[in-house]
Amino acid sequence: MRVLIVEDEPYLAEAVRDGLRLEAIAADIAGDGDTALELLDVNSYDIAVLDRDIPGPSGDEVARSIVDSGSGIPILLLTAADRLDDKESGFALGADDYLTKPFAIRELVLRLRALDRRRAHLRPPVLEIAGLRLDPFRREVYRDGRYVALTRKQFAVLEVLIAADGGVVSAEELLERAWDENADPFTNAVRITVSSLRRRLGEPGLIVTVPGVGYRMDPGGGPGSTDGPRA
Repeated sequence: MRVLIVEDEPYLAEAVRDGLRLEAIAADIAGDGDTALELLDVNSYDIAVLDRDIPGPSGDEVARSIVDSGSGIPILLLTAADRLDDKESGFALGADDYLTKPFAIRELVLRLRALDRRRAHLRPPVLEIAGLRLDPFRREVYRDGRYVALTRKQFAVLEVLIAADGGVVSAEELLERAWDENADPFTNAVRITVSSLRRRLGEPGLIVTVPGVGYRMDPGGGPGSTDGPRA
């Protein structure tokens, strides 16, 4: 999952980003409305977390822009405005959830997971394929009943691959969904992470390489399952 945090208090924004990273959620930060709109225009986000009181276009204006775009990106308003009237006006803007400050990171994570599940309502909360079971909420992975310990990046990559339901996911998309905007597009991080993920999952291989295209999940562990994508 990749989210956009729109918050003008740097320490809070960084604390939220770091807390989300611990839960395998990639996050970008925008400190003002103009930056938020620019990032929304060039990146693909699963959820937008908006403070309403920010410089430039307000959080409300950013929310209206998201709704008007028809992108369907869920909006979580994260703000100190805690009166019932504030909440009512926030939901009237098109917000999907509303969390007031101060808050616990754990609660924010639970709300983000719930919004992501609601958005992808056709995808079951627990993802399964060929004896592999991934629980996004508990951040647990089992293969044939055996617990598989994964790093945060390995978990995030596996979640994207399973959610693709057998479709091919490019290295670029994995970099976009499991890392953040600071990731080097020329890095070998995706190849290295997929390779280590394969080792953790064990045999027979489930992640197949489609040469020159990307990766996909294949219960049969098809040809190329142990090689990285070729240019």
